[in-house]
Amino acid sequence: MVKLIAIGGGENGRPGTKYETRQIDEEIVRFSGKNHPKVLFIPPPSQFQEDYFKVMQKVFVRLGCDISPLYLSNPNPNKRELEETVLGADIIYVGGGNTLKMLKYWRKHGIDKILQKAAKKDIVLSGLSAGAICWFKYAQSDSWKMTNPENPYIRVHGLDLIQALCAPHFTREKDRYSDLRDIMKRSTGVGIALEDCCAVEIINREYRLITSKPDAQAYKVYWKNNKYHQETIEKKKTFSPLDELLRK
Repeated sequence: MVKLIAIGGGENGRPGTKYETRQIDEEIVRFSGKNHPKVLFIPPPSQFQEDYFKVMQKVFVRLGCDISPLYLSNPNPNKRELEETVLGADIIYVGGGNTLKMLKYWRKHGIDKILQKAAKKDIVLSGLSAGAICWFKYAQSDSWKMTNPENPYIRVHGLDLIQALCAPHFTREKDRYSDLRDIMKRSTGVGIALEDCCAVEIINREYRLITSKPDAQAYKVYWKNNKYHQETIEKKKTFSPLDELLRK
């Protein structure tokens, strides 16, 4: 059973910013079904991992959670300890950052396989930006742009839990639109493009959108009969069949 909340973006209250994702974070906690869930926060590898955790610690402690970090800095992590840590969580929240670097570390040390095990348990998988797109078959990533803004977006292979491509920060980063159009030419399925403060919530084979800003949207994109389609995904309180969303 997959329980996933993938957030397109939004500020989480780091110094100098507003806290924009409260309603979505509240749903992540509710989705766990626990009164005081254990949250495992996994930031992508960077020199700011500890600072990032302190921000997310404030968010989830306020929501009644016990939160701990899993830093991706150990060159030789113990696989058994990793598995116990990951599978012992009620909620896994992956932070934003360099998707490509993060996935390479996961695959090198078997964390990808452990997270795929977690997907089969009653553990909520969640995250923002890189932490949202990593769960899908493919992701539109700005990992190359982090070293040189002139570099293109790239298509990254994710954990393949959802048979679609996912793109974050849609419409906020204006060049994502034209780039996603080109990336989708190389992808046989559909793409889900998420604006900031919009998340797709998936349980088993059903989905719905949740937002922390009323005007935040998500879009279904795909090529069919040599024509590019971009359709606004309807926001409903109830869940809809995921197969319909993933069908051209």
